[in-house]
Amino acid sequence: VQLQASGGGLVQAGGSLRLSCEASGRTFRTYTMGWFRQAPGKEREFVVASFRGGVSNIYANSAKGRFTISRDNAKNAVYLQMNSLKPEDTAVYYCAAAPSSRILSTIREIDAYDYWGQGTQVTVSA
Repeated sequence: VQLQASGGGLVQAGGSLRLSCEASGRTFRTYTMGWFRQAPGKEREFVVASFRGGVSNIYANSAKGRFTISRDNAKNAVYLQMNSLKPEDTAVYYCAAAPSSRILSTIREIDAYDYWGQGTQVTVSA
């Protein structure tokens, strides 16, 4: 099982990036797919998740109104469209997958996720 994140890069404040995460090795159609990020010297934090195949999307306050998660279950892929980027969005972004047995109240937690991608660097310059 492998999650491959891509799409990171360097962008100016106010710009946009679209991250992709492609899964292989099994189908994640019913899984919760999440995005987390980790800035230098900080703990990994929840950004957004697509709960149980896309039943609902849950956003961290920092992502609301600027980030949009989407998924293509046929392609076993999840995407993160990030608009109006700020320097404080600079971090390594990780995609992750949690089995459908995880309940909604847990999906902001790192421990809810069984599979993780390798991360993609997003750098936002002022």
